[in-house]
Amino acid sequence: MAKLKQSYYLNSDVVFLARDLIGKTLCSHINGIHTCGIITETEAYAGVIDKASHAYGGRRTNRTETMFSKGGVSYVYLCYGIHRLFNIVTNTYNIPHAILVRGIFPTKGLPEIMKRRGHGFSDTLCIGPGKVSQALGIDLNHNNLSLTGKEIWLQDDQVVVPEKDIQDGPRIGVDYAGEDAKLHYRFWTTRYDLFK
Repeated sequence: MAKLKQSYYLNSDVVFLARDLIGKTLCSHINGIHTCGIITETEAYAGVIDKASHAYGGRRTNRTETMFSKGGVSYVYLCYGIHRLFNIVTNTYNIPHAILVRGIFPTKGLPEIMKRRGHGFSDTLCIGPGKVSQALGIDLNHNNLSLTGKEIWLQDDQVVVPEKDIQDGPRIGVDYAGEDAKLHYRFWTTRYDLFK
């Protein structure tokens, strides 16, 4: 296990990182409980030039300010007043790139993950961005946390997902973004057998 260093998150290519994160492990240690899952689905958001991004056009609000932080912190926001969505801020200070984690395959703390989710185990137990946060115990209090700290972090467990098994396509639920809604900024794998 090697925790990803902050330098990893400073990469200027948010689309590359979104793809590279497939197979990395997202972990939390919250209220004394350790849970982890291998990332299976992500979406890239390319900041001020991306009509699907909260920061499109340089929009700065209390909610989006975290996106303008130096890469390597969490961006957690409420969606539809219900779901807490976990994002990874990337790039350098003042360039609001972010990657939404849409799916994980649980690898540690499974009893707690199932309890939090209110469901028994299945390959799709944590597929969906709201389910990811719920499974790992992430809420709005975990916004703007360092991802090199002890509460939420990412690590490289040397899981290799073959390039041919990583798919890409348009992001979900961003029809408002016009042409940008068609960008292939979503990456995912269904090779869950690699993680068992």
